Amino acid sequence: MPALIKTAYTARVTWLGLVSDREAALASGAVPSVSALFSGPVGEDHGGLTRPSCSRVLNQYPKRGTEIRNTRQFSILSAEELTQIADRMGLESLDPAMLGATLVLEGIPDFSHVPPSARLQGPDGVTLTVDMANRPCTLPARVIEDALPGYGKKFKPAAKDRRGVTAWVEKEGMISLGDELRLFVPDQPVWSEYDKARRGKPDLVEAG
Repeated sequence: MPALIKTAYTARVTWLGLVSDREAALASGAVPSVSALFSGPVGEDHGGLTRPSCSRVLNQYPKRGTEIRNTRQFSILSAEELTQIADRMGLESLDPAMLGATLVLEGIPDFSHVPPSARLQGPDGVTLTVDMANRPCTLPARVIEDALPGYGKKFKPAAKDRRGVTAWVEKEGMISLGDELRLFVPDQPVWSEYDKARRGKPDLVEAG
């Protein structure tokens, strides 16, 4: 039995973008296609086989800047959830470029909660592995505030549980506007101890 289940869910690529220099600006620039290599999207400053550790992984790496595997090569958003974020913010729409997105997909419900290690596979076999849900942060809020004064502070609460996922390249290939990506999910139930671990039960913390 394969470890990954081929689901009936597919998603259409509605937007692609690249952040060429994140030090200069978080916003991404729209492109018609992306070449996905093992090192990430060509031309994307968040790419690379490794990356310096950040605040998201302080529990594992207390020293910021520790070199670790880069599982955040792609920032993938849901078109449907992007609309929901805009509605919550009181906007007609929200440009994915302002969120530094690499890829926007349409067609998979509750996209931000697809399970870690799920795969998205394109027509030529290009495959992205989902790392985990992305969490809203203040960086896009600053970009939004610059473009739409008064709305930046609304982003973080509006984007909770709707920020999409991060992913890395499992198989190289091309992704283009209009492509259809198939969703594969792990054939594995939720860990029975997950709720206890999330609450930080002492017995589990000591055992780790």
